[in-house]
Amino acid sequence: MLNISPNRLNQKVNLLQFSSAREVFHTRHYKHFNRFLLIFAFTGIIILFLPWTQNVSGTGYLTTLKPDQRPQTIQSPIPGRIEKWYVQEGDYVKKGDTILFISETKNEYFDPNLVERTGQQIVAKSNAVTSYEGKVKALNNQISALNNERKLKYQQAENKLIQAKLKVQSDSIDLEAAKTNISIAERQYNRVVQLQKEGLKAVTDVEEKRLKLQETQAKLISQENKLLASKNEVINAQVEISRVNAAYTDKISKAQSDMYTAQSNQFDSEAQVTKLENEFTNYSMRNEMYYVRAPQNGYINKAIKGGVGETFKEGERLVGIMPADYDLAVETYVEPIDLPLMHLGEEVRIQFDGWPAIVFSGWPNASYGTYGGKVVAIETFISDNGKYRILLAPDPNDHAWPKDLRVGSGAYTIALLEDVPIWFELWRQLNGFPPNYYQPNGEMSKSEKK
Repeated sequence: MLNISPNRLNQKVNLLQFSSAREVFHTRHYKHFNRFLLIFAFTGIIILFLPWTQNVSGTGYLTTLKPDQRPQTIQSPIPGRIEKWYVQEGDYVKKGDTILFISETKNEYFDPNLVERTGQQIVAKSNAVTSYEGKVKALNNQISALNNERKLKYQQAENKLIQAKLKVQSDSIDLEAAKTNISIAERQYNRVVQLQKEGLKAVTDVEEKRLKLQETQAKLISQENKLLASKNEVINAQVEISRVNAAYTDKISKAQSDMYTAQSNQFDSEAQVTKLENEFTNYSMRNEMYYVRAPQNGYINKAIKGGVGETFKEGERLVGIMPADYDLAVETYVEPIDLPLMHLGEEVRIQFDGWPAIVFSGWPNASYGTYGGKVVAIETFISDNGKYRILLAPDPNDHAWPKDLRVGSGAYTIALLEDVPIWFELWRQLNGFPPNYYQPNGEMSKSEKK
């Protein structure tokens, strides 16, 4: 209830008669309280100017530094059926050790002697190739012999043609001589006949000259026949040349056709040999794939396909293996807004699950139970969880990571940024601003060089 009366209570009642009032209005109490407020305010101002390390926090898990050191599953490149296991979960295996044996499920590979039979086919086809090579050589020799024979026969026919032409020329000359002789014989006969009419020659002389004229006419006809025969020989020689060309062209063409057929068969056999050799190699490699072997030294984690007689498809996972030798790393994830603040070589404090730690958010270096790491890889594409992946390696200048850490355990990371006053950090967080964007000296030097 409000005191709206003009009467003042402090003038009518002495408050000092009460012990509580005396404690409140005591002058020494005022001094202590004011000192406390002054010291508190001074301490608060000092605290506001203390350094605060800005950081980017993230969560992740332990992994390996190199991809080939991470847990992997072993698949079979061929479909099959599990026949026998040679290991069990937790066993240590060396590179090349047999993990399990599988059998074939495709009927075209059921033959146990498939590789041997394919090898025999290769030998047979190789012999066929050799045979065709010999046939091609024999036909080449035959073609060469036919070409030489045709050349000789052609020369022989040409010589006959030349001889026939020369004989025609000789017979032509003889014919002209016979014509001259018959002209002379006719003049002599006419002269004798004229002289016989004049009584200067006897009838016997006329008969003699008539006989000589007839003989000369017979020789002329004979010489004309010889000339015609010689011309026929020229024609026959030309026909012989054409016949030789036609005959040997046919023989050579047939031999060449046989040679091309043999070559075609040879090339086809060579192609079949190559195909069979490819199949032989594939069958041999497929036989090796029946034994699933360890790709590297490691421990068998889990048998994904377990039962004997269980079938699987090609590329299907069979067993998981963890490499024995690996370098630990931490795979952490940061928000997209914090990605520009992350740089290669950035120092990071890491807290591992299962390891006791006392973490001071603003003073990570003073935290207890955390370990140092450095950024070695930054993913430039966002992950399925909406964050960016950062890979951290152990910091060689910090304490070594515990030896009992196992791949897959959780981790909490704190990336160290700039040192700012506490008042600035409070102001930044109250206003929802991101940490200060900055570049390390190495990054700045790189950008200046560009």
